[in-house]
Amino acid sequence: MHNNKRLEPLKAARQFVEKYFPNCQAALLAGSVVRGEATTTSDLDIVIFDKEVKNPYRESFIEFEWPIEVFVHNLTSYKHYFAMDYERARSSLQKMLVEGFVVKDDGIVEQIKKEAQQILENGPQHWSLQTIDAKRYFITDVLDDFIGCTTIHEELFIVNMLAELISEFILRTNDKWVGTSKWVFRLLKAHDEQIALQFFEAFNFYYETKDKTQIITFVDHVLEPFGGRLFEGFSMGKTSS
Repeated sequence: MHNNKRLEPLKAARQFVEKYFPNCQAALLAGSVVRGEATTTSDLDIVIFDKEVKNPYRESFIEFEWPIEVFVHNLTSYKHYFAMDYERARSSLQKMLVEGFVVKDDGIVEQIKKEAQQILENGPQHWSLQTIDAKRYFITDVLDDFIGCTTIHEELFIVNMLAELISEFILRTNDKWVGTSKWVFRLLKAHDEQIALQFFEAFNFYYETKDKTQIITFVDHVLEPFGGRLFEGFSMGKTSS
């Protein structure tokens, strides 16, 4: 792929929409290019609204020297995705719509953007005390495995699971949206820059030295306001006879 032949992102998006979705009601360009965070491997994320589409789908293309991912919805299917995102506390579609540059609009984008913005501002579903206790238990279980592990091959996967669980715990106990991959640190930093740096330093120290102490201390620090580690007395699914 020769980047010097690329069209500008918005121009490429307009030509892509005209070529593949000329009859759509709306299209938005989203992702890293609209946030000013694009790298040499970034793609174009384009959200399409087309009333003729029966089922929502996503598809990948190479056009105008750009990798392009398109997310296609009809005029109601996006609401189902909004509901799913609320349940799983991931706001990927809403974020794309709120940030997105309008490529085409037959008069529907403003309302959809308002819906997405309202969901983002309201935040995800609040964790119950029962959910918090369950998460404490699972984190404790993985932490114990991490502390006791003597095989570096297994330890690598345990520590990665621990990072995922504790980042989710931090964000969700503060009613924040969660994400994956690069978005984990971005969301932690947006929530609390200091705790994001503590997270990074603890895990980075382990990856560099294989010393577990900073991770253990950090996890205990995160759990402490909620009662600390949890094992004895924890129960799930038990019914009275």
